[in-house]
Amino acid sequence: MKLTVYHDGQFWVGVIEQVMKSKLSVYRYVFGTEPSDPEVFHFVKYRLLPLMAQSRHDGIEIVQKREKKLNPKRLQREVAKTLKQKGISTKAQEAIRLQFESAKKERKTFSKMQRELLKEKKREIKIQKAKAKHRGR
Repeated sequence: MKLTVYHDGQFWVGVIEQVMKSKLSVYRYVFGTEPSDPEVFHFVKYRLLPLMAQSRHDGIEIVQKREKKLNPKRLQREVAKTLKQKGISTKAQEAIRLQFESAKKERKTFSKMQRELLKEKKREIKIQKAKAKHRGR
């Protein structure tokens, strides 16, 4: 699991990347103002698991590479390089995009159903009024 906190131009955002059984799941959390170290620790300790539990997406399939032993100096250089990187990985961006698209589809189907119900209700009221007029009331 990896937490990346970055500034997207307007807000400070935390992106959690979790790899489980060759599937990458990504969760996005907006901090708002720049979070201090205790705020990030509090988020990890108390809010991270509920955030992951309420999310319903499955994640995207990834191909895992076999990891080989690295020279400690090379490992240190790679850690420094990843710390210098800004933003999130492209796989994480792809997972967030897929998550947004699935949520968008759900919203569209729900709103369409609501519109249809409202139309049907208005139609029923119209029919009731017409019947009442026909009866002379």
